[in-house]
Amino acid sequence: MGIGAVIGAPAAEVEPGGVTRIGDAGERAVDLDPEAAAFLERIARRRTPPMSALAVSEARAMYRRQSRHFGGPAVEMASVADIPAAGPAGPIPLRLYRPWAAGDAPAPALVYLHGGGWVVGDLESHDKVCRQIAARAGVAVVAVDYRLAPEHPAPAAAEDAVAALRWIAAEAGRLGLDPARLAVGGDSAGGSLAAVAAIAARDAGLALRGQVLIYPSTDNRLDPDLYPSRRRNAAVPPLTWEMVRYFHARHMPDPSLALDWRTSPILVPDAAGLAPALLVGGARDVLHDEGEAYADRLAAAGVAVERRTYPGMVHGFIELGGVIAAAADALDLIAGWLRRRL
Repeated sequence: MGIGAVIGAPAAEVEPGGVTRIGDAGERAVDLDPEAAAFLERIARRRTPPMSALAVSEARAMYRRQSRHFGGPAVEMASVADIPAAGPAGPIPLRLYRPWAAGDAPAPALVYLHGGGWVVGDLESHDKVCRQIAARAGVAVVAVDYRLAPEHPAPAAAEDAVAALRWIAAEAGRLGLDPARLAVGGDSAGGSLAAVAAIAARDAGLALRGQVLIYPSTDNRLDPDLYPSRRRNAAVPPLTWEMVRYFHARHMPDPSLALDWRTSPILVPDAAGLAPALLVGGARDVLHDEGEAYADRLAAAGVAVERRTYPGMVHGFIELGGVIAAAADALDLIAGWLRRRL
């Protein structure tokens, strides 16, 4: 759901059922990663109020500030263009990043959906992440600025994610992209939306090369006992169980929507035929086990799945490239996977 409250891959082993587990799953990790712990301690010393204590407008501004302070360098691109896509409730803002390595030919592309609990986050909060992926993978990245709650509760974000992906595929030639080499991805809430978009793409006959799910929220049923990590990591910042409830209350004022696969993709009736997936997670993340469960669900349906859990790592670390080295490792992992798939 994003950093929210605060602010070279190892050899792969092939598992039965088509699952590839990259490195150690990190299930035995007990302590926080030292860099993650140092970051959280640094934030605690600032006595910054938790996001749950802020007005939504203040929370969104805080989230953007955190990206500027902790996200690392903004990599130069060959071009960056803000463009509108047709959406169900009006234009959806997009940002197209084209790295130097893409050249002038139609480029493969990753359609990227930002995290932020469906409440915070925008094109600016994930600008550095998108630039890093584009530069490291040598592919174009198209960021999607979908509608946010509470102004636009579920399923508005999912509707925009699906509409944006379809529009990008239809307009790929005009955008300088290769419609036959598209993938979708995102982090946290954006990982959920990426999974939803991949399901909708399959159902619409749109062939994707892959889906990148970075510590995704895959099950929005608000039961702390559904997955062990919801109890095990409930008090681990930045995404505590309290923050999950904060986002949930704004994103889904109607709890019955949690049974809809557009908000809980793990509940999709049939997972067969979905695009190959890369799942990246952290062992000390409250969402860790539901991400693993979704990967298991895909693998059981015959979908090729690769996954990597970072031991001791907290939710939102991909956005903390300026202070946590594992972010760079994860970005390299994602880039390598995209190069192979696209």
